Amino acid sequence: MSLNSSDTPTIKRRLTTMIYEGVLLFGVIAIAGLLFSTIFQQRNALYLRHALQYWLFFVVGAYFVWFWIHSGQTLPMKTWRIRLVTVDNHTLSFKHAVARYFLAWLWFLPGLAIAWALDAKAWTSVAIVCANIAAWALAAYVHPSRQFLHDRIAGTKLIQLSKIK
Repeated sequence: MSLNSSDTPTIKRRLTTMIYEGVLLFGVIAIAGLLFSTIFQQRNALYLRHALQYWLFFVVGAYFVWFWIHSGQTLPMKTWRIRLVTVDNHTLSFKHAVARYFLAWLWFLPGLAIAWALDAKAWTSVAIVCANIAAWALAAYVHPSRQFLHDRIAGTKLIQLSKIK
C-alpha cells in the first residue's frame, strides 16, 4: 500500500470504521472485564465498579495506543484502508497517541456532562449524547481537510491509503 497523505477519508468512511471498532472493542472489553472479575472475585456488578471502569479505560487506551504507535492502524482501520499519522506524515509517538486517546473522549464526555447537569433521564440523556456525537462529527466540515477536532488538537490526521494494484 502506498501512502497518499493528501487524501482524507470521507467522514462516512471514518464513522463506519468507528462502528466496526466498537464491535471489536466489545470483545476486548468482555475479556478484560472477565479477567478483572476473575482476579478480584467480583460477584456483584457494584463491587469494585469504579476500579473496573478505570481498568477498562486503561485497557481500551492501551489497545488504541499500541496499534497507533506500531502501525498507525487498528484492524478496522486496516480493513477500510485508513492510517493515523502526525500532521507531518510520521508514525505517532507515544505522547501523540495518548493525547489523541484522551481527546477522542470529547466525542462523548460533553454530552454526558450536559445530560448529568440537566438531570436527564432515559432516552433524553441518550439524545443529548447522540447530539454531541453528531455535532462533533459535523465540526469536521469546518476544517479544510475535514479532519476531526480531536485530531487537529492532538497534531494527528487520518489519511486514506490507496488500493493495492
